[in-house]
Amino acid sequence: MLRRLSVVAILLLGFASQASADDLNAILTTALKGTQAPAAGILVMQDGKVTGVAVQGLRRNDRPDQVQTSDVWHIGSDAKAMTATLISKLVDRGVLRWDTPLAKMLPDLAATMRPEYRTVTLVQLLSHRSGLPHDASDQKFIDAFQKDTRPMPAQRMAYIARALQDKPVAPPGTKFSYSNTGFITAAAIAEHATGKAYEDLMRREVFTPLGITSEGIGVPEGAEPRGHVKGKPILSIADANPLFFAPAGNWYLSLQDWAKFCLDQMAGAAGHGRLLKTESYRFMQTLHGEAGLGRGVDPTVGGRQGPFLVHSGSDGTWFATLALLPGKDSGVLTVSNAGPDMGGDKVAQNALKAELPMIAPPAPKATAPSH
Repeated sequence: MLRRLSVVAILLLGFASQASADDLNAILTTALKGTQAPAAGILVMQDGKVTGVAVQGLRRNDRPDQVQTSDVWHIGSDAKAMTATLISKLVDRGVLRWDTPLAKMLPDLAATMRPEYRTVTLVQLLSHRSGLPHDASDQKFIDAFQKDTRPMPAQRMAYIARALQDKPVAPPGTKFSYSNTGFITAAAIAEHATGKAYEDLMRREVFTPLGITSEGIGVPEGAEPRGHVKGKPILSIADANPLFFAPAGNWYLSLQDWAKFCLDQMAGAAGHGRLLKTESYRFMQTLHGEAGLGRGVDPTVGGRQGPFLVHSGSDGTWFATLALLPGKDSGVLTVSNAGPDMGGDKVAQNALKAELPMIAPPAPKATAPSH
């Protein structure tokens, strides 16, 4: 059974001209060496536009079909920022408030949730400070959703009702504790407030306004690439996370469509975003404890000057990572169609490390204090 945990890694990794296809392909060739990952991809953004994209390898390791630049890739928990953006848009519209306690946002569960969770807010849910465990504690309970035929909102509510009975890993609001459940809960709050399914809200409020059309949930269909684990391609949702996990990171899309979202996030903080109020982009990209809303925020990364927005995601069968520089409207996205057991994490992270110095200047060296 796959490990049902989306992997987050705030990467400790990095000014120049447009990325050439030859350079990016060379980066992917090097990154793939020594791994079992069938394929990888990289996209570079500079000064508010895509300046380079390359993909290399096989869609499935049991077939000869090569990956294409238009193919889709599962981005795992890198989609958490998309969920946070949806919530921010509903806050902008006055449908939700950042400081409303959970018991009022989900009144049907107020009596059965543990008392510690009743005052949890949306900010705490989206910055991993809710105290909720990573996932619900009963793995068999989670696995049973693979055969569940109820609508996604009903499945999410059933999951949350159980998860909110789990003991907190820390008192809410006191400590960073990475939680998929927090984002699934935030999506359920949006569903309760609007009467619309999270997936429909995402398409209406986030994807369609940005011109994103390649998105989907779970396992890609048709000739698209497949994720891999234990040396084999994943062909069924039974071998992946349940579909209702989408708010925590179960989306796939093309690199170009992912870039549309990332470019809007970077432009938004400078007042040029298409989805949110300027202050809402900035609020998402501000540290609330140890993280922003949906991704990490670092002033410097690997000796390079930020601030950076960073995150990595995986459902165990894919790996995706990003580093964005909102101050320069630049960033790098990298992906692999293999889980960490086949080196997919190393491929994506090493490709990112290789390109990052091309978009980010060195951080100033710290000077020794005078005496």
